Amino acid sequence: MIGKVLRGVRVQGLLRYLYGPGTNGEHHNPHIVAGFEEAADLEPGVGPDGRRDFRHLEGLLTQPLALLGERNHRKPVWHCAVRAAPEGPVLTDGQWAQIAAKIMSRTGLASTGDVDSVRWIAVRHADDHVHIVATLARPDGGRPEVWNDGYRVRDACRAVEERFGLRSTAPADRTAARRPKRAEIEKAVRRGQPVPSRTLLRRKVQVAAGGACSESEFFERLQADGVLVKGRFSQRTAGELTGYAVAAPGDVNADGQPVWYGGGKLASDLTLPKLRHRWAGADGSVRGSSAVRPLDGRHLSGRTKRAVLRTTVRRAADEARTTAEFLDRLQNSGLLVKARYSQYLPAQITGYAVAFPTDHGDEEPTWHAGSRLADDLSLTRLQQRWTSPATGPAPTIDNDLTVEERQAFYDDAARAAAHATAHLRRDLATNPHAGQDACWAASDALHAAAEATDNHHLRRAADTYDRAARAPYGRLPRPTPAGDALRTTARLLALIGAMDRTAESAMLLISNLINLLDTIAELRRLQHRQAQADAARKATAQVPAAKPADPDNAPRQSAQAAMPSQARLAMAAFPNPWAPLPPTASSRPAPTGPTAPTHPSRQRR
Repeated sequence: MIGKVLRGVRVQGLLRYLYGPGTNGEHHNPHIVAGFEEAADLEPGVGPDGRRDFRHLEGLLTQPLALLGERNHRKPVWHCAVRAAPEGPVLTDGQWAQIAAKIMSRTGLASTGDVDSVRWIAVRHADDHVHIVATLARPDGGRPEVWNDGYRVRDACRAVEERFGLRSTAPADRTAARRPKRAEIEKAVRRGQPVPSRTLLRRKVQVAAGGACSESEFFERLQADGVLVKGRFSQRTAGELTGYAVAAPGDVNADGQPVWYGGGKLASDLTLPKLRHRWAGADGSVRGSSAVRPLDGRHLSGRTKRAVLRTTVRRAADEARTTAEFLDRLQNSGLLVKARYSQYLPAQITGYAVAFPTDHGDEEPTWHAGSRLADDLSLTRLQQRWTSPATGPAPTIDNDLTVEERQAFYDDAARAAAHATAHLRRDLATNPHAGQDACWAASDALHAAAEATDNHHLRRAADTYDRAARAPYGRLPRPTPAGDALRTTARLLALIGAMDRTAESAMLLISNLINLLDTIAELRRLQHRQAQADAARKATAQVPAAKPADPDNAPRQSAQAAMPSQARLAMAAFPNPWAPLPPTASSRPAPTGPTAPTHPSRQRR
């Protein structure tokens, strides 16, 4: 059951619409099933000319508004359309009356026993839905609050579903992204856009956030992708950035100004404070704009480490103009930096070396001098370039990676995804609620893979998986090794950019992503989060379409598709299964004969 809340100014026009024929003549036998008084007493009478007389009902509903005067809501008419599933049973008027009363009570507008609650009615003109109309004023002169009323309506609908045995719907746990409004969809159609600007911007922000290790890099990636960006600054602390907004080029309003979307208007986890949480340290502490989450070097091969260090150093050198600024940028990118000083002039820096940070207890970091990364990255050559720009441009990051290094990036990204999957499978057996950080980071990996491969199947799977990534009610998970491995995957794919991928590298990465999503679907099912489990399961079904066609392996692929998933095999191999497996034709044949044993303790309920 779904309830949608709308707000209006005049109740008269709404009543005439509800009792009218409808846009396409779909309204039949409109009548009141419940209200603040007996339904029969509130029903509008029929005049001699056969028309409804709404004057008495309009007066009853609008009378309390006069008591509030200037304290009235700007839109004092509260309208909630409640619809049941088309395949569900047809409810009686009495059942719809109970449903309307439950919604009004749960929202706090008309609590049970409150004689001075708002005045409301519930009109039914079809088998599958009713319209609840209320005026936001109490007869005692009070002004009712409607803050978060949409979430309370959702809770009431789920309670009604359980009571009447209706089809279960997703909770309002704030895990779903903001959907484009009808006007945005129609605007995209008129402009010939494949998706509305809100959806396009959400994808770009998610890709930039997944590929960045700091706030500054995040905004740089957005601007490099052609997105318009503006910051929101604190009114108390001068210069403190508290938020941001993005706009698509060419998307303007009636005044010719860009249509801006704040991060929270795209998705609940894309606000600046929550993005800063992504770039926090390993202890989960957030240090504002200085938060940096470097790549986890444990999941990188030697070739990949060297290439990542070179690209990071080259980016810092391109943005710096002095030695001190260059070293600061390297540190801000999350790398360990060691300067080499002159033996004759102790204050003079003659060289540098960089390394990936290591956790406590790990071996000593492996240092790489700038001259060993590339000839033009020695400190002497860099200083010459900063003082004499006419020496010629340095190689760009796009053509700095060799084919072998790009292949190593893909292999390490696939290996990191497999590492995260192994951690999640262990969480299936020990603690299903410990894998939230990995579920969140998997969205970054999917969006980065879709961007790097420019594969529309992966992009659609990333959008489908989006809801499965977020924790309910905006909770932020603490960093975990599995989540760090998936962020490594996203960062590597973001560094690659578009590439001429081979079938083997694409197959390996996509296969590991399928195993990852299948494991997350099982994890969400064990957590009893059905909406998120369904999102992960749908994304799992969409990813295989992204695999390159290989007719020679068609029989083997069809045989693998018929086998149980990796996560289900792991669950079945556990000595005492902690969650019953759903019966399938291949894994649990139906017993035959009167003597077949039964196991009632393992049946799903």
